[in-house]
Amino acid sequence: MQQQHASAHPSRFWAELSARDFEAARASGLAARTVAVLPVAAIEQHGPHLPLAVDALLLQGVIDAALAQLPAGLPVLFLPPQQIGLSTEHLSYPGTLTLSPATLLVLWTELGEAVARAGVRRLLLLNGHGGNVAPMDIAARELRQRCGLLVYSASWFSLPLPPQVQGLFSPEEHRFGIHGGEIETSMALHLAPQLVRMEHARRWRSSSQDRAERHAILGNGRSAKMGWAMEDYHPAGAVGDAAAATADKGRAVVQAAGQALAQLLAELQALDWPLPAAAAR
Repeated sequence: MQQQHASAHPSRFWAELSARDFEAARASGLAARTVAVLPVAAIEQHGPHLPLAVDALLLQGVIDAALAQLPAGLPVLFLPPQQIGLSTEHLSYPGTLTLSPATLLVLWTELGEAVARAGVRRLLLLNGHGGNVAPMDIAARELRQRCGLLVYSASWFSLPLPPQVQGLFSPEEHRFGIHGGEIETSMALHLAPQLVRMEHARRWRSSSQDRAERHAILGNGRSAKMGWAMEDYHPAGAVGDAAAATADKGRAVVQAAGQALAQLLAELQALDWPLPAAAAR
């Protein structure tokens, strides 16, 4: 059992509540004020030096850091993590697990419908894997239309970091070291050093760096998006300077992302929902 934190519910974790708890929360109005969080991640290759569980591991690390910073009375419930996501871009590498886009959308929307049936009106899809971003957008809109839920989606790696943490990594690493690079490797060294094999870590240059140097539009990272497989960036299955990773850098990122997540949850809980009639017009 994960560590519990004081909150308006008996636990921060959905699965630890009873049906009676949910009945009482719905009757008191607590359910309608609650933010449910569905963590979604991936089990996929991350180069020769990191375990398949990196995305799930890092996401849980950020969640744990946020839990320690949430105000006691903030009603937040974390649903069971969905550790297998959309990882078809990594299928050339052994060990990768993936669901199809159609299966993933059914799974996430049905879980969202269950949240709505419990009387909860706010849902955050909290992500740890880049390949999940597109289906999250679709699932969020589907649940808004089907259930009237307020649904936001966010990835831990898109949360704002303070300048002193941002500055631990070069602008080049932030832009191009998107998979198994210095940031992810540093976080893994902090959270699970026994699973990291630094003797295999290298500095892997991404092919997107070549495009950025040669093409003004194709390479600017904004105007055109490639349908890619991981080997299109580097055959090692990783990009970025993993060899420069340290646990201290990883600790700083985890704590800062956790603080940003705690703030995001507080802001989401404070939003008016449903929208006041005047605002809706």
